[in-house]
Amino acid sequence: MKEWYQQTKEEILSQFQVTEQGLTSSRAEKILAEKGENVLEEGKRKSTLQVFLEQFCDLLVVILIIAALISMVSGNVESTVVILAVIILNAILGTVQHAKAEKSLDSLKSLSSPNAKVLRDGQKVEIPSARVVPGDILYLEAGDLVVADGRILENYSLQVNESSLTGESTNVDKSDGTLHSDCALADRANMVYSSGLVTYGRAVVLVTATGMDTEIGKIAALMNATKEKKTPLQVSLDQFGSRLAMAIMVICALVFLLSLYRKMPVLDSLMFAVALAVAAIPEALSSIVTIVQAMGTQKMAKEHAIIKELKAVESLGCVSVICSDKTGTLTQNKMTVQNIYTNGQTITIDQLNLKNQLHRYLLYDAILTNDSSIVDGKGIGDPTEFALVEMGRKATVDENLLRELMPRLEEIPFDSDRKLMSTKYELHDVPTVLTKGALDVLLDRTVKIRMEEGIRDITQEDREAILQKNLEFSQEGLRVLAFGYKEVPEDYTLSLDNENDFIFLGLISMMDPPREESKAAVADAKRAGIKPVMITGDHKITATAIAKQIGIFEDGDIAMTGRELDAMSEEELDRKITDISVYARVSPENKIRIVDAWQRRGSITAMTGDGVNDAPALKKADIGVAMGITGTEVSKDAAAMILTDDNFATIIKAVANGRNVYRNIKNAIKFLLSGNMAGILSVLYTSLAALPVPFAPVHLLFINLLTDSLPAIAIGMEPAEKDLLSEAPRNPKTGILTKDFMTTILTQGGIIAVCTMIAFHTGLRTGSAATASTMAFATLTLARLFHGFNCRSKHNIFKLGFSSNWYSLGAFAAGVVLLGIVMFVPFMQNLFSVTPLTQSQLINVCLLAAVPTVLIQMFKIIRDIKHRK
Repeated sequence: MKEWYQQTKEEILSQFQVTEQGLTSSRAEKILAEKGENVLEEGKRKSTLQVFLEQFCDLLVVILIIAALISMVSGNVESTVVILAVIILNAILGTVQHAKAEKSLDSLKSLSSPNAKVLRDGQKVEIPSARVVPGDILYLEAGDLVVADGRILENYSLQVNESSLTGESTNVDKSDGTLHSDCALADRANMVYSSGLVTYGRAVVLVTATGMDTEIGKIAALMNATKEKKTPLQVSLDQFGSRLAMAIMVICALVFLLSLYRKMPVLDSLMFAVALAVAAIPEALSSIVTIVQAMGTQKMAKEHAIIKELKAVESLGCVSVICSDKTGTLTQNKMTVQNIYTNGQTITIDQLNLKNQLHRYLLYDAILTNDSSIVDGKGIGDPTEFALVEMGRKATVDENLLRELMPRLEEIPFDSDRKLMSTKYELHDVPTVLTKGALDVLLDRTVKIRMEEGIRDITQEDREAILQKNLEFSQEGLRVLAFGYKEVPEDYTLSLDNENDFIFLGLISMMDPPREESKAAVADAKRAGIKPVMITGDHKITATAIAKQIGIFEDGDIAMTGRELDAMSEEELDRKITDISVYARVSPENKIRIVDAWQRRGSITAMTGDGVNDAPALKKADIGVAMGITGTEVSKDAAAMILTDDNFATIIKAVANGRNVYRNIKNAIKFLLSGNMAGILSVLYTSLAALPVPFAPVHLLFINLLTDSLPAIAIGMEPAEKDLLSEAPRNPKTGILTKDFMTTILTQGGIIAVCTMIAFHTGLRTGSAATASTMAFATLTLARLFHGFNCRSKHNIFKLGFSSNWYSLGAFAAGVVLLGIVMFVPFMQNLFSVTPLTQSQLINVCLLAAVPTVLIQMFKIIRDIKHRK
């Protein structure tokens, strides 16, 4: 069957069995019952309880629950309460952070107009848009929001802004004629689509699709079908968590069996296993990563980038491709006059001279044959006409004053078939017809040309020069309008039959220009190893011209249309994807395919956009970036990041922040895991050496959750290094837990464990097992607080300077105070199972705790000296 836009009015009315009297009320109700309301379906969402319960499905959490049960059986109530409190607190935190409420469909629904004017039972009535059905005859006029997809039956100079759906910044001229060839959505001039805004004229439309069957409904379906990806850090930590959980279970089982083999009581053997499990599990890891990311979002918000999803902060650090929408993102989303061709010369607005009669007549034509105006600094009307009014303002001509002095006498409105608009005025007491329109139409109706020296017959050479200039403008991606006029007798009546014999005045070219900061931002992106790609609904020539201006399109790059992309196989796309810099006339499906192709290469992809048509790709991309000022609510809800200043350059700042946040997270993880490694090695050593348990579970939870958390957060506040954007994007496949990273954790954890066990043996020699446990606990805690300075950077602390991160000093001081409270306050001593220490024992603890940091800093100083050489 032919598409709706390929059918005649009679054919489509017959298909829907509708007369020009519209549907009857009874038939409309039947169709409504069959097709459903004109609304978009909502995706199913998880309940709060379901989200909360899912927090307990993690294997590490299950191990902690088992540890709590064992502590309960052994009669250690304090440890049981603390462990369970930690588990529940983490579950609540995870539930609160579940920020995946899918608001995109709600925003899509809100785009529908609350009421629509339709023809029912031969009467024009207003009904809720939800009750519009396929087959309804719909009336549209300027200012209306199109509530359903439809085929135009009668057209009266209708113009619709479809930028939110197609990406085109200019209004689209509609027609009621039949289109015979296959057309892209943006070229279907006899169709209107839900979410379009009528900016000019009126029309009678037959509704062809409602609800989820509309083009915007297909976008909603795409958004439901699109699955969100985990960030590289999430994948890496998930893998680490799974491996760690398996290793913990195996080692705990071996330790338990070894203890039983040595005739240790069952409960004591279980407590050894519990201590090892608690020592190994980094309880604060998830929270610390979240907190560091959250602090990164606060910094970005101050720089006009609002992060909606915390995981996006980390993904920004390894973005290697930015797929950017053109309209409103790289460009200003405002038509602006560029060059003017008159008197055989190309000039700019600044060169227009009101004393020059040729220039003055060209300005008269541009401003008077025009229905746009500027009200309170905002353009009202067609963007192309508004650009001409703005040109007049720059040439010191006020359109309101000019129109008051020269009232319009007659007019023939612009329509897409004639491609002309003609008006009649009295210029200097002479009746004059002013005309503007497409060059190919106006030039055929031109007989003379006006030059500065006067009016003469137009020659073939003149025509060729004008056509050549038009071609040059078009190749630069400029939209061109031609202007002409003629003086007429007093009794002249303007009509379609006498719209000819004009005097050529000139050409005016215009475009939606790039943002001033776009070129510098693109250069910064390339310096950072990021490939910018333009994806737009605009024409290929226009898109390529803009891309060349701002540096996205270079020699050897490829520009292609959505149709060319559709004809390309996945294998061919994978081969050429790195060379394609511009995609034009694309559909929402095309955008998702482009993002998917980059992701298949392992590239972390950011997609920027502001329209409804961008939403599925924003969700599909690793980082969806919406525009805060010009962006639709749909795009904002689908995106992970919103730019409050709509500035492409802000993305590059966000990338730099993302890289710094990732580096800080990695250092914080190093700090936490190396400290945990010290605890694991200490418990393993005492188990193999048949010594008493060195730590109570509550000791390790205190270290992991309190004294470790503060330095880890301080590490997350470390300022960025200067050369951050000069580095290539991080390879997301590498992950965070590399061989070198794990070696560092094992080495540094081993040094801390050795010092902790020396303190433990000192306690056994000078006191009891309780004293040894207290000394081991205090040494491990203080050593890990000192270790926070080691993990700030790969450089030594003297090169960094203590004052470059005051948070690290504050965290160290707070940790020491917390340790002091546990060690010296009687109530806390009982709760945390510690015994008072002598002065010499306390001195031993302090010295042993400082040794690992002294050794690690000495190693860094030597390494930095070698690098300088």
